[in-house]
Amino acid sequence: MYVIMMSVDGAALALDAVRHGSALVRRGGLQATLVLGHVQEEATLMELAARGAERRFRAGTLIIQEGERGDTLYILRSGRLRAFVADNSGKELTLGLYGPGEYVGEMSLDGGPRSASVEAAEATVCALISREDLLAYIAEQPAFALELMARLIRRARLATDNARSMALVDVYGRLTRLLDQLAEPPDADGARTLRERLTHQQIASHLACSREMVSRLLKDLENGGYVAQRERRLVLLKTLPARW
Repeated sequence: MYVIMMSVDGAALALDAVRHGSALVRRGGLQATLVLGHVQEEATLMELAARGAERRFRAGTLIIQEGERGDTLYILRSGRLRAFVADNSGKELTLGLYGPGEYVGEMSLDGGPRSASVEAAEATVCALISREDLLAYIAEQPAFALELMARLIRRARLATDNARSMALVDVYGRLTRLLDQLAEPPDADGARTLRERLTHQQIASHLACSREMVSRLLKDLENGGYVAQRERRLVLLKTLPARW
């Protein structure tokens, strides 16, 4: 929603794996290494989470307020969080959704203000880690610094891609990209179900457009036999057309 290794060569390999992960996994000799690295990363994060105080948040609870000062890292144990920015009129842009095994709040650990707001998209349990506890843990486990850096790099790359999309891609193109990102692998019939139950307004917040525009595009796609609603989830029945 995502690490400082023992040497410069190790760091270079780790960051190269971040850039070209899909290609590297296809190389049999590195597949086990990457899988093991992912398992170790999750284990390291859970070890850090065990040191924090556990907090429960109801759906809709504002956990982080954009612009405020803060020094706490939130590690998700269960549930889902939504990061977003908003203007004075209340118009929102969703930056990302985060689930178990991910964390938010790391951008303010330099002492600066929060760069975005975060709310509980559903009932959520987090482990709260202070800046002092995080720095102490990094001193004990230097490899975690590379894990943190790698996640920041991935998020920075995603932010760049999103900015490019907002500036250069039309709403329909942004919609198809979002649906492809959120869809699960195809089932036996080739249909792909979205992992999230999203309303048209929530989709519009992702795309920086109006709810009416999302509703119209989805209705057109439904009439064309490309999408359908099943148990309140959007299902992609076949490959979406490149243009509409």
